[in-house]
Amino acid sequence: MPKQEPNRYFSLKENVQAGNWYLGDPQDEAGAEVEDIWEFTRGRPGRLAGRLTFPVDEPGKRLDYTTAGVAMIPIVHVRVANIFAELAPDDVQLVPVGVQGCPDQYVMLVVTKLVRCIDDKASRESLVWKPEDERPEKLGQYRSVAGMRIDRTKAGAARVFRTWGWEIAVIISEDIKVALERAKVTGAKFEEV
Repeated sequence: MPKQEPNRYFSLKENVQAGNWYLGDPQDEAGAEVEDIWEFTRGRPGRLAGRLTFPVDEPGKRLDYTTAGVAMIPIVHVRVANIFAELAPDDVQLVPVGVQGCPDQYVMLVVTKLVRCIDDKASRESLVWKPEDERPEKLGQYRSVAGMRIDRTKAGAARVFRTWGWEIAVIISEDIKVALERAKVTGAKFEEV
């Protein structure tokens, strides 16, 4: 029996185009910015203390998939959240949020898996923080990654995950990419990793 190839994976990114909206950093119920905006991008479930709202910093065409603020937190229309709930329920936390002035339902997509899988040799460039960089809290993590490739065998059963040391990347399996394309999700683009 032939050995089965591991899944193909894709980096899920925002397709930034002129005329699309831009969401700012999340605000709590009192309208104050959330203290730790990175809480929702670390590859683990986020801790919440009430409903969050995302301001529209730049008005424009609403998208089904967008990233918000400095932390680039994934925000998805409820119909996109349903795809993730169906295909990867163990890999995501779906948190209903408000988008300022928008009646549609949106959800913060918190990726709850963190996988150490970046293939340094196959990636075009991967630089790590070193002692001489004098950033001890980042030592060993990635300083930059370009043309990222992953070792697919290390993903295990994860269908959605962030990459250890370079948490900015959101990686999805091919079946989720196909489902998002079939649903004609606006704002998303994919790059094979």
